[in-house]
Amino acid sequence: MNGAELLIKCLENEGVRYAFGLPGEENLEVLNALGPSGIETIITRDERGAAFMANAWGRLTGSPGVCFSTLGPGATNLVTGVADAFLDFAPMLAITAQISSLRRHKESHQYIDVLSMLKPITKWNAKIESPGTIPEVVRKTFKVAVLEKMGPTHIEIPEDITEAEAAGTPITPVKTVYPVPAEEQLKKGVEHIKESKMPVILAGNGVIRSRASSELLEFARKSGIAVINTFMGMGVVPADDELFVSTIGLQSMDYVLCGINKADLIIAVGYDPVEFSTKYWDADKKIIHINTNPAEVDVSYNALELTGDIKTTLRWLAERIGFQKDPSYFVSLKKEIEEDKKDRFYSSADGISPLKIVLDMRAALGREDILISDVGAHKIWIARFYPAYAPNTVLISNGFSSMGFAVPAAISAKLLHPDKKIIAAVGDGGFMMSVAEMETAVRLKVPFVTVIFNDNCYGLIQWKQMVRYKRDFCVRVENPDFIKLGEAFGCKTYRAEKGDDLPGMLRDALGQKAPSIIDCRVDYSLNMKLTEKLGHIVCKI
Repeated sequence: MNGAELLIKCLENEGVRYAFGLPGEENLEVLNALGPSGIETIITRDERGAAFMANAWGRLTGSPGVCFSTLGPGATNLVTGVADAFLDFAPMLAITAQISSLRRHKESHQYIDVLSMLKPITKWNAKIESPGTIPEVVRKTFKVAVLEKMGPTHIEIPEDITEAEAAGTPITPVKTVYPVPAEEQLKKGVEHIKESKMPVILAGNGVIRSRASSELLEFARKSGIAVINTFMGMGVVPADDELFVSTIGLQSMDYVLCGINKADLIIAVGYDPVEFSTKYWDADKKIIHINTNPAEVDVSYNALELTGDIKTTLRWLAERIGFQKDPSYFVSLKKEIEEDKKDRFYSSADGISPLKIVLDMRAALGREDILISDVGAHKIWIARFYPAYAPNTVLISNGFSSMGFAVPAAISAKLLHPDKKIIAAVGDGGFMMSVAEMETAVRLKVPFVTVIFNDNCYGLIQWKQMVRYKRDFCVRVENPDFIKLGEAFGCKTYRAEKGDDLPGMLRDALGQKAPSIIDCRVDYSLNMKLTEKLGHIVCKI
């Protein structure tokens, strides 16, 4: 066997089901070895799309998704998707080709230092210098990718190594077992909770990565402590549970921020500061940090650290709490947010309210179906108003926050969950950034629905401009006819001009056997109405 064949055997040994990427001259041996393997090769239209697909696979499964590229421009195209996985803490392995060692010492066609380029945005990366190191390198990339905080790793394999004779055996994966916080620290945590008058739980994506949602809910119910989640923590506690309040992260006053401000103890569970800055609460706030990793050094995050396995920590606390807190204040905040779903933001005389699109998508999906949000103004409406009932049923990029994420991620989600309904919610800007992957979706016959919030504008930036400058600039664009474009790809297409159009279209689109596109004329004038509302919130008590 050659180096490429040994590489693929090692990937099979890790349980890899799909490899997403593009062909090139220098990775021909890798592609040739993938052909007869048990790994399905998904050829995409852009390496960034391949990286987003691997990224989403990692987030949904907890096991690294795999993407690949050739050298040079193929490798540089991976960067945005790899960086997104780095700040969204998604386990992923990127494999790039490289020229042979005979050319690396001199100026050569398409040669750049890919290892140095990807080093700042990967947890670990390595060049395979000899075929005999392949089993160790592959095993290490998978091990490091899933260690908390999870993230991307990278292998560079030169062309001559893929062709060279190789001997070796894949290394059996061994699961990492995390330690438990010291009992003295755990007891201090219980005392902090007992002494608090108004504690609240702030749950982040680390709960989902640790598969600790049921333990979190049990702890919340045993203690009577209300739960707020981050954008990427949506679904850790069902939205209809009496202890769930809302999602935090709007970076402006909201009812949920009233709760953070009034709380005398924040129990941060699996919380990642990359999602929501600690600057939005008092620097002297008392905090309990429950996470696999130690707390970030931050003047506003001076916490009691319960560092270790999140599941075990939550179980220990739930078994020993023995008292109940009063969550009534936080329950009242939730009712205030529910009031906002009424006529103030639901109706529109010009196009469709973003809130109505969000709630219509929610009504069209079951509790275990998946909504994937791209980055744009619609992300704000989804995070605040879309009820999530289970982990990994709402996927949002909110660490790196890269546009273009949703359509490739929806392809991954449908490959993983063929029986679930999948919606990719995208702005017109984000859709155009990954529109080529609609061909990939049609070719693979993976049916999901893309809902476009269409305003011929980079709407989120326009929203920020209107708040700061009272005018917009450098944000308006002219879109193609998305109906004709979708039909050219082979998609089923719909255009929703008014609110009543959408529910029936969603039902029909979700029943199709091919990818569907719904072009919604969204009325983003309601963005400023939401801003005005948030600016006049008075925290009650």
